[in-house]
Amino acid sequence: MAKWYVVHTRPHQERRAEVNLARQGFRVWLPVMERSRRHARRIETVRVPLFPGYLFVALDVGRDAWCRINGTFGVRRLLGDGERPQALPGEFVAALRDAVGGDGLSTAAPADLRPGDAVTIAAGPFVECAAVVLRLAPGERVDVLLDVLGGRIPARLPRRAVIAAA
Repeated sequence: MAKWYVVHTRPHQERRAEVNLARQGFRVWLPVMERSRRHARRIETVRVPLFPGYLFVALDVGRDAWCRINGTFGVRRLLGDGERPQALPGEFVAALRDAVGGDGLSTAAPADLRPGDAVTIAAGPFVECAAVVLRLAPGERVDVLLDVLGGRIPARLPRRAVIAAA
C-alpha cells in the first residue's frame, strides 16, 4: 500500500522536482498558497509552495524503485531515518488534504486571531505591512489598524490576508 513521504528539494526548485518525479511515474503532491508580492512597481498574486523546499510523494517502498528519487533533478533527498524513507503519519496527511483544495491551493484559514494581536499583511496592496487587530468582522474579515506612513489607518481585510506576527 502506498504511503506519503517527504522529498527535500533544492532551493526554489520544488516545481522542477515535481515535474521530473512525475515524468518518472511517481505520484507527486505539491500544496501551494497564494501570496502577493511587489514586482516592477505593481503587486501580483503568485502561487508559492505551502512548505518551501519540500513536496510529497506517494510510494510503496516494497514495490517502487524509490532510490532513484535522490538522483532526480531538483531533489536534494528523500527524508528518512538512515537508509529507508520515513512515511508520514496518516492523520497528518488527512488533515493536510482537508486544508488543501482539489487544485492544490491551501484553503486553511489562519490561526484564531483576537483583538490586540499583532499581525502582518500577507496579501493585497498592503503586503508586508504591520498591523494590529481591532475586531473580527463578519464574513471572514478582520478590522485592523495598519502602521502606514508614520500613522495608523483602519482597514477591513479578508481574514486570509493577515498572518500572526512573529
